[in-house]
Amino acid sequence: MAAKISYDDVEAGTELPAQSFPVTRDTLVRYAGASGDFNPIHWNEKFAKEVGLPDVIAHGMFTMAAAVRVVTDWTGDPGSVVEYGVRFTKPVVVPNDDQGAVVEVSAKVAAKLDDEARTVRVDLTATSDGKKVLGMSRAVVRLA
Repeated sequence: MAAKISYDDVEAGTELPAQSFPVTRDTLVRYAGASGDFNPIHWNEKFAKEVGLPDVIAHGMFTMAAAVRVVTDWTGDPGSVVEYGVRFTKPVVVPNDDQGAVVEVSAKVAAKLDDEARTVRVDLTATSDGKKVLGMSRAVVRLA
């Protein structure tokens, strides 16, 4: 695959389409099975509360992966992400109801980095329940 977005067609400030990612207890159980991360804070409400959390929380790596989908959906190529890093600032609390939680993600091109490599830096903002859940969320992306 190759990125579908051309380096020449973007400028600093270009906004990527925002997305919302629902997270339910079912989502967390499925992610635990796929990742092998069965830490009880992600599925056992009693345990999560005993260790001081408000409720079960989403896996940090799940939240990180959901957020970068805004970038990969925009470029059309998961391989276009050259670097990606975040700081986990707040947990995504997932109540045991029919709605769960929602991670809202927006992103924009912060800078054009290298004309020859055709790379840009994309800054992402991820929130849940009105709170920023990822800080310093940045991806270096190679465009067409």
